[in-house]
Amino acid sequence: MGCLGVTFAIDEKTKDTLLSMKRSEIVDYIKDEIEETFFVEKKEYMAEYDKSWDATHRAFSNGKLRFEKDGEYPLNHLIYGEHVLYGENEDDYIITLNNPAVVKDIYLALAQLDESSFREKYYLIDEKEYDFPMSEEDFEYSWGWLRNSLAFWKIASEQSLYVIFTVDQ
Repeated sequence: MGCLGVTFAIDEKTKDTLLSMKRSEIVDYIKDEIEETFFVEKKEYMAEYDKSWDATHRAFSNGKLRFEKDGEYPLNHLIYGEHVLYGENEDDYIITLNNPAVVKDIYLALAQLDESSFREKYYLIDEKEYDFPMSEEDFEYSWGWLRNSLAFWKIASEQSLYVIFTVDQ
């Protein structure tokens, strides 16, 4: 089962390591170093979105699933991030990065987001381009994963960490 989105809060050293790598090395580093460590030892520094990342990104990006920054800052950076490290020209993984200032802005905006505001944004998704049925059930699924990520964004914001989003395709 693929397409499961996860965000990880990383320190500056890890960010520098990622930025110094060849694109072809980034996915293996994410799988072997970040995922292996975080899923076992650092769960509070990660947030899972399951497949809801797709609807979440679209909701905050004027209904579209594109790397371009549609929608309003900062929530349009929550999934596809400020910088694309991998995935614009590849079809196996997407990896994006947000710096600590953007992370803080995302956290503050998420903390103020209520269910009805997210509902309005969710129902702007272009149903013809969305791979799942638009429904109240899908909305609740997406809202639940998003709300569960708030504690993660708070920790990342308070500790001035970078955040990477990853999803295997």
